[in-house]
Amino acid sequence: MLPSHRTGLSRSAVPCLLMGLLLVALFGCSGTAPKEPSASKKEATPEFFHVDPATAGVLKGSIRFVGKRPARKAIDMTSDPACVEAHKGKQFEVPQTPVIFDQHGCWFQPRVLGIQTGQILRISNSDPVTHNVHPMAQVNREWNHSQGAGDAPIERKFPRPEVMIPVKCNIHSWMHAYIGVVAHPYFAVTAADGTFEIGNVPPGDYVIEAWQEKMGTNELKVTVPPHGQIDASFTFKGE
Repeated sequence: MLPSHRTGLSRSAVPCLLMGLLLVALFGCSGTAPKEPSASKKEATPEFFHVDPATAGVLKGSIRFVGKRPARKAIDMTSDPACVEAHKGKQFEVPQTPVIFDQHGCWFQPRVLGIQTGQILRISNSDPVTHNVHPMAQVNREWNHSQGAGDAPIERKFPRPEVMIPVKCNIHSWMHAYIGVVAHPYFAVTAADGTFEIGNVPPGDYVIEAWQEKMGTNELKVTVPPHGQIDASFTFKGE
């Protein structure tokens, strides 16, 4: 479960009337220049149209989008530090406790895990055979590391949020896992019965996203009251 504040900006389609006035000077066949208007002749004052407020009407409506929404594109402002500072979000302390990722029984354990940006991922191999850990990241740096039986733990960090990062073992094709990297501590992995709990949530409006490796994502909008507890239950429908 990966909750986050999200804001959406919609742009209304505004009809515009473009009116152009083209002034053309016509010259006769003789090629003589047009006569300059006399200084004594004054230009006519234009008559402007004014709406009668007693009879004016109002146009009201709405703009809706139907169908699949296009994916949002991340905007990179790192070229201008002042622009980055203008959109600076909340920064959370990085946990000092590492997240444990083990290779045991020729499986990755756990299969799904969450970790905060900058937090240590400690990888161990409890099996008597050599394994290979290969996170296929797109936003973070992709890496590939073999780990033999009895080797010391491997420690890695992910500096940028990325959900989800698939992990595979290049030696054993059935070994797969997923790592969700977020920039805040408000995430959880469900228990075997599907339950989860995220504590210490400040009051406010949130969008919670649940991810499942076969069925994708599901979103839920919630409002957390001060000192309150709410139910945030999701339903995934199978085919």
